[in-house]
Amino acid sequence: MALSGVENLARLPELKKRLLWTLGLLAFYRVGIHVPTPGVDTAALQDFFAQVSNTLFGIFNMFSGGGLENFSIFALGIMPYISASIIIQLLTVVSPELKRLAKEEGAAGRKKITQYTRYGTVLITVVQGLFIAIGLENMQSPTGAPVVLAAGWGFRLTTIITLTAGTVLVMWLGEQMTERGIGNGISLIIFGGIVAGLPAGVGNTFQLLGAGELTVFILLLLLAFMVAVMVGIVYMERSQRRIPIQYAKRMVGRRMYGGQTTHLPLRVNTAGVIPPIFASSILMFPATLAQFSQVDWLQDAAALFSPTGILYNVFFVALIIFFCFFYTAIIFDPKDIAENIKKQGGFIPGIRPGAKTHEYIDRVLARITLWGALYISAVCVLPVLFVSKLGGPFYFGGTSLLIVVGVSMDFMSQIESYLISRQYEGLMGKQGRIKGRR
Repeated sequence: MALSGVENLARLPELKKRLLWTLGLLAFYRVGIHVPTPGVDTAALQDFFAQVSNTLFGIFNMFSGGGLENFSIFALGIMPYISASIIIQLLTVVSPELKRLAKEEGAAGRKKITQYTRYGTVLITVVQGLFIAIGLENMQSPTGAPVVLAAGWGFRLTTIITLTAGTVLVMWLGEQMTERGIGNGISLIIFGGIVAGLPAGVGNTFQLLGAGELTVFILLLLLAFMVAVMVGIVYMERSQRRIPIQYAKRMVGRRMYGGQTTHLPLRVNTAGVIPPIFASSILMFPATLAQFSQVDWLQDAAALFSPTGILYNVFFVALIIFFCFFYTAIIFDPKDIAENIKKQGGFIPGIRPGAKTHEYIDRVLARITLWGALYISAVCVLPVLFVSKLGGPFYFGGTSLLIVVGVSMDFMSQIESYLISRQYEGLMGKQGRIKGRR
């Protein structure tokens, strides 16, 4: 009698160990969120955040899992690491040395690039920590209470050291989660922060309902819209274009190999949840600095970049489309795929092996990546605009839903891979097996 999918987890010590590592590191991260940075009145800071929860501060606080609101040692979260990754990946395209490390040096080159990314993370965190410390010194809660208890260079240096150490620790946790656990550690940290804030978001929604600021009809409409968006995300994340590949028959010794037909799966959303995370981090960095400053032109610029404003969403969509193509080009090389198909004696029916196959795969990939970019843009932008028009809570935005659903599906598919590779049923059994994820 076959065991159910969940019971099969106990039969795989390696998978069980990886799951425990993932949960343990996530729990450690959540504990660190509640460790405050010295010298800050957290009560006054939380009062300030209560007034700006529907702004870019609310988004940044959501990605940091509430760390910014508490101004904990993990206040900056994983965003400096993401920003450093963006810069290094952009430099990889234009720098011959970095390109050589990424393409030719193999594991040693990737290790060197990872080291550069870590140095960049520390540098970005130091700069952000200094500006945040200066901004906090000039901030007051709505009741007039100062946020910083004792302003000066002592507080600034303490803040820089604390935030830098916290960010480096979060970066290490993400890398350990990827290496020893299940899934992508960076995505799981952001996922954990969003999910941890879900009960508070639900509670705030019912408070609005009880106060009469949100009607039952609007609430039901919001729930229906969220379910529709989630169904659309699942459908698109599982969608793929399958390119048929035919392998010619060949004689090796006394055996005949080849002759079978297979396919090359190209996902519609090859880049996953990375583009909206990258785009959000870029748009949040200058606007966050502007929120901490009292300079008039910075305040005017921050006002233009409201999440419900036209300018913000135009830049947001443009950055999402750019990073969809950019990240897809980094993780998927049609030239290498075409060369591997040719070496194995395969070909696409009607397409010559080699350069023509490369051009064909590149052309198909560009088309489906465009549709994937438009889908991600719609998911990230339309729900925010729709919810804001209805007057609902901003927490239920498309970016958060995309990250939660996307990371959950990736996490489940990796567990499926472990179970199937050991000839056990999937986590959800035969009927619930995740298909279309490669």
